[in-house]
Amino acid sequence: VQLQASGGGLAQPGGSLRLSCVASGSVHSIPPMGWHRQAPGKERELVAVISSNGGTKYEDSVKGRFTISRDNARNTVYLQMNNLKLEDTAVYYCSSGIATGTYVPLQWGLGTQVTVSS
Repeated sequence: VQLQASGGGLAQPGGSLRLSCVASGSVHSIPPMGWHRQAPGKERELVAVISSNGGTKYEDSVKGRFTISRDNARNTVYLQMNNLKLEDTAVYYCSSGIATGTYVPLQWGLGTQVTVSS
């Protein structure tokens, strides 16, 4: 399975962006998927996860602003980012993985840059 993320770009504080992650290849089942981000000089962090049945979890700093969703027919996961803040600037990565209590990413897509600047 290959993952391809897109939708990054430049936004102003308070603005919105929507990221997409398309899974291609041998997609026989619908695994849990996540969005992560890595800011310069910081470790990669998990931002949001969506389970196979649509259940979601979010990192505290994005709750109420970001929404993860999936379109199983298109093998696509989205991250709608609203009310963006300067600190949301990072490279965003999507992943597919397993969820056994906690989410464990197994496969990664290439990142897409999100820059929030006035």
